[in-house]
Amino acid sequence: MANRVSAIVPAYNESQNIASVLRVLTNVPEVFEIIVVDDGSSDDTAEMARQNGAIVVSLSENQGKGGAMMAGAAVARGDVVLFLDADLVGLTVAHVHELLVPVLTGETDATVGIFEGGRASTDWAQALAPFLSGQRALKRQLLVGFDHIDMAGYGVELQLHRQLKRMGISPKEVVLHDVTQVVKEEKLGLVKGFSARMRMYWEIIREIPRV
Repeated sequence: MANRVSAIVPAYNESQNIASVLRVLTNVPEVFEIIVVDDGSSDDTAEMARQNGAIVVSLSENQGKGGAMMAGAAVARGDVVLFLDADLVGLTVAHVHELLVPVLTGETDATVGIFEGGRASTDWAQALAPFLSGQRALKRQLLVGFDHIDMAGYGVELQLHRQLKRMGISPKEVVLHDVTQVVKEEKLGLVKGFSARMRMYWEIIREIPRV
């Protein structure tokens, strides 16, 4: 069947947040499989994903976001792959449709979702660097030509931008009104959250020479 969608949600210790994202995906008709990649979590992420109808790919050790995304893509059977973060707040079926329709109709080969109106911190970050968004839809066949994605960690979006640009593809930007995500300081507390944020920034900066 043409234009089946595989939704892939990389997740690391997201048992408190992932259910709301999965509940939205189960109500999107075009999505025929939901794949959650449990990236070495120490909480109940995998069980929460199963309870909400997802296929779970469990990684015994944390591979980083890029590795988790590619692990999900390796088992995906759809013609179109939808990547969503596990900690989104405010996501609706309409938002998912807006990401998918331009790819499903052949208008473009890829889309990228940009937050707007959710909260100032996430809006500001994506306004400065929209290509760092983790909300994307693309034709699965494009992934065959990608390299280094699984080693990129949080720099994976920068690598996706690079790979698509190399292919001559400019993803269509889709505004996701009133969507934001739970920030690391809220998940881990100020000190651990700040440390995790610095590690994320380092993984992104590390990818710049490869871009």
